[in-house]
Amino acid sequence: MIAFGEEVARKLAEVEDRDEILKVLRAALDEAAVAFRTAASALHTERKAAAAKLAKLAETQINSLAMKVKFEVDVKASEKESGWTSNGWDEVVYRIATNPGEPLKPLDEIASGGEMSRVMLALKVSVEESAAKPKTKTPTPRTLVFDEIDIGIGGRAAEAVGQKLKSLGRGQQVLCVTHLPQIAAFADQHFLIDKREADGRTKMQIRLLDDRARTHEIARMVSGAKVTETSLQHAAQMIAASR
Repeated sequence: MIAFGEEVARKLAEVEDRDEILKVLRAALDEAAVAFRTAASALHTERKAAAAKLAKLAETQINSLAMKVKFEVDVKASEKESGWTSNGWDEVVYRIATNPGEPLKPLDEIASGGEMSRVMLALKVSVEESAAKPKTKTPTPRTLVFDEIDIGIGGRAAEAVGQKLKSLGRGQQVLCVTHLPQIAAFADQHFLIDKREADGRTKMQIRLLDDRARTHEIARMVSGAKVTETSLQHAAQMIAASR
């Protein structure tokens, strides 16, 4: 009963002091808005500078993956309160021109699956290489996972992606799921993931391959179900060339 009486008294006080409470709240809201604008504006300036650096690095990396593009990171501020978030008021859009003479357009609107895969790899490499220049001399390596990085690519582009992944793996641990021998040949270690049915259930088996099994598996990726002496020789050449 005492607690109920205290709660009723509190609510009555709020009603009686409604105008004063609203005044205090509006002042606090205005103060918070000023603080947000200051922080968001400073963050926008830093983002614009970082975006220019990232775009330059990423464009170089993308063009090393058998592409010839123009790339930019567009950072626009939305000062309307409807666009405010805990991360500021910026909208960030990746824009790319995949052919000479074409205008820059949003990446997600014009990039094919293969182009998107290479752009994402280039962005990761750009970020990781920037992070690899820390203030401390012994940065902590990270584990990077690439799944289906080979979508829509083959031949020269696949080899370029393999080389880029190997380069990235010199400073980080890279786990890559791939169906292309041109990419798989660059790995330091190979694991075969096998899916089969047993006792009415689907089971996964993962095996670390030795050198002989590695060559055989890449040969199978080259030639299909039937592994030939020619495909084995080709696989051995691909592995040797990737070292």
